[in-house]
Amino acid sequence: MAHTRHTPAGDWRAAPSRRAVLATTAALPVLAATAPAARASQPAAPAIAATAVIDPAATRQTIRGFGGMTHTAWIGDLTAAQRDTAFGTGDGRLGFSLLRIPVPEDRAAWSRDLATAQRATALGASVIASPWNPPASMVETFVRGTQTDARRLRHDSYAAYAQHLNDFTVHLRNNGVNLYGISVQNEPDYAHTWTWWTPAEMVRFLRENAGAISTRVIAPESFQYLKNMSDPILNDPVALANVDIVGAHLYGTALANFPYPLFKQKGAGKELWMTEVYYPNSSDSADLWPQALDVAEHIHHALVDAEFQAYIWWYIRRGYGPMREDGQISKRGAAMAHFARFVRPGHVRVQATANPATNVWVSAYRGGGSTVVVAVNKGTGAVSQPFTLVNSAPSTVASWLTDASRTVVSQGTAGVSNGAFTVTLPARSAMTFVLR
Repeated sequence: MAHTRHTPAGDWRAAPSRRAVLATTAALPVLAATAPAARASQPAAPAIAATAVIDPAATRQTIRGFGGMTHTAWIGDLTAAQRDTAFGTGDGRLGFSLLRIPVPEDRAAWSRDLATAQRATALGASVIASPWNPPASMVETFVRGTQTDARRLRHDSYAAYAQHLNDFTVHLRNNGVNLYGISVQNEPDYAHTWTWWTPAEMVRFLRENAGAISTRVIAPESFQYLKNMSDPILNDPVALANVDIVGAHLYGTALANFPYPLFKQKGAGKELWMTEVYYPNSSDSADLWPQALDVAEHIHHALVDAEFQAYIWWYIRRGYGPMREDGQISKRGAAMAHFARFVRPGHVRVQATANPATNVWVSAYRGGGSTVVVAVNKGTGAVSQPFTLVNSAPSTVASWLTDASRTVVSQGTAGVSNGAFTVTLPARSAMTFVLR
């Protein structure tokens, strides 16, 4: 998204015009193998949901991970301790396995985010990079509607720009960071303060120049997952051959626009990533509850409805982000950690009853010899939620809980009988279950 040099660093995303774009639509849990959930110590018993059936043999997309962005020039770098909190997987950690960094137009700044990229790599994370602008020598201004100083890459600089992206890739590689992928352009369709690209220009660059880049190529990173940016790529076999990851942002994207039938039709062998978002806004504290639970539901829809393979937040450390300015994880961060700490790179999403009760969302993943289930209860009352695994025979289930008063707290381990167990999901909570 945008950053202007005339606004306080990091605070520009809360501007009213941006919020308009972003307009969008406590008892302890009880685990029991096949037995009904114990009655909660509340005036009314938990509502009983339909059984959530999970089939680890019915596989969907491979998950590449969860993460966020660091942008040292705009908000300062993460500290050493904050890097470990972001990319570690233990208690009090976010469990991020993806880091996004900028590609500075100035080569002298290419090592600005290197320390965090190196530590993320050492902790097992993958790194991607996105440019906001090409070097100034490659850019020309033009009139775009009422904007008289719009910027675009000069057509005679396409090859030089591909070399610029490749040189950045090589620079990081020479310093111990093998980029998983590099983007052609951050938000080419919302570029009021950086560089515009039309769909035709993007296709031309991909067809003629992207093949010279020595890592995976990401495109088009539309700010709102607008298909008019990505459809032309999918419909052009030469351009598509030079793209490895179809990347998108989800600012203000309606849930109805999450599925992408054309990608399913023509994207064989390509990956589908959500490479930037904050949700539901940048104006509220990330610890505001139950609003922070919206993040968990948003991730659910991104993985289940859109079938994205990656979910990347905007700034990792911010008052509205997954890590507070004091370096501790926020409630929004906890919502992400319920996925990120347990659904690791290489896990595969599997079939699960996605909405077994009103305001309850369930997704499941398989990897590392275990099945991971994430359940989100956004309702105001507890829910007795039965689970049944088919084509699988786990013997134990461990669980973690976040609600108004607890943040990714272990709830211990219980037995599983014949692949079935029942859990009381507290009101307004997220829970992760690991079955082995």
